[in-house]
Amino acid sequence: MELENILWKVEEGIGFATLNRPKALNALNRRTVQELGQVIAAVEADPSVRALVLTGAGEKAFVAGADIAEMSALLPLEARRFAEAGQRTLERLEGLAIPTIAAVNGFALGGGCELAMACDLVYASDRAKFGQPEVNLGVIPAFGGTQRLQRRVGAARALEMILTGDMVDAAAAKAFGLALEVVPADKLLEYAVSQAKKIASRGPAAVAAAKRIVRATAAPALLAGQEMEAEAFGMLFGTEDGREGLKAFVEKRPARFRGL
Repeated sequence: MELENILWKVEEGIGFATLNRPKALNALNRRTVQELGQVIAAVEADPSVRALVLTGAGEKAFVAGADIAEMSALLPLEARRFAEAGQRTLERLEGLAIPTIAAVNGFALGGGCELAMACDLVYASDRAKFGQPEVNLGVIPAFGGTQRLQRRVGAARALEMILTGDMVDAAAAKAFGLALEVVPADKLLEYAVSQAKKIASRGPAAVAAAKRIVRATAAPALLAGQEMEAEAFGMLFGTEDGREGLKAFVEKRPARFRGL
């Protein structure tokens, strides 16, 4: 398996996937999404992997969002396909029979927040920040954020985070139910691995059954909601505001939205 943007290893039955684009704050571009799919396929094919831990390279970011420079060039249909590809990948991640743990070591924004929420358990560094800031660009979450966020924190809080685009710190994320625990930065990976090993020592069939049942009953309308999300995301790339928001981000200036 040849990977450019993800570091992958398996130690003592625990798989470690580290998003590794530190200069871009580990932003998700199309290649990284494809490579995440390769990692998921490797886990699916290897019964010796009993748990999966995801984290980000460097000290600043878990995943700071999608790669806006790449995304700003997409046409509406391409944007919808990008959203659907990301949704499918996170669906496969969420559907793994083994426990998946996000060790959020820094910024988890946009696609990074969505990636964390597709994991079973989310543990945050005391330096972590979460958010769905897409509205600042004139678009919306595209990788299931409108669906998974409300399931984690409730509809009203999810709307507040999505409509304001504001970040929340690790303590607030725990209070909202977005993160389970907040851990000192230098202890985060150790804590996540200890939890992974604990669950990996339990009966694999029982773990898989529990995951399947909780997932099926907690989010029965996820697929329909994601279809609406991808459709709206693609449509917004055809609006003046959508193009302006993405262009302004790349040019590092405030966006001038006109409602068009």
